[in-house]
Amino acid sequence: MLIRKIIKTDDAALAIIIRKALEDFKANKPGTVYFDESTDHLSDVFTLENSSYFVAVVDGEIAGGAGFYPTEGLPIDTCELVKMYLSKKFRGKGIGQTLLEKCMTEARLSGFRKMYIETLPELTSAIPLYEKNGFHFLSSPMGNSGHTGCNVWMLRDL
Repeated sequence: MLIRKIIKTDDAALAIIIRKALEDFKANKPGTVYFDESTDHLSDVFTLENSSYFVAVVDGEIAGGAGFYPTEGLPIDTCELVKMYLSKKFRGKGIGQTLLEKCMTEARLSGFRKMYIETLPELTSAIPLYEKNGFHFLSSPMGNSGHTGCNVWMLRDL
């Protein structure tokens, strides 16, 4: 497996993976990345300073990706873990853990001290992964991600 930064030619495949994953978990609802136009051009989104998106490639095939972003309204020392999704074929193989670790390490190196997540209860594979990695639940959202459909919020120190 190779973990690398996103490139423009990854955009279409990642948009398909993200939307299909949300469909798989019946979480393709308004107020989520499913309907977010930025999902179709992730490589442009992650040109912002102090943001990065990583793509997991297995035997030449894009397995999925994850990134971190200095979401508007978050404290200056806090970034958001964003758009962490895997193709069904690659779930349950430790790739999500590897992507999460890469994001946490790189966010720390970028100067962030905390990482925030917005997710959905339907994403039943993701939430235990976040808990296992030290994220704790919050009672309300932080920042202004625009993803009003998400109703699970988590945070951890980096």
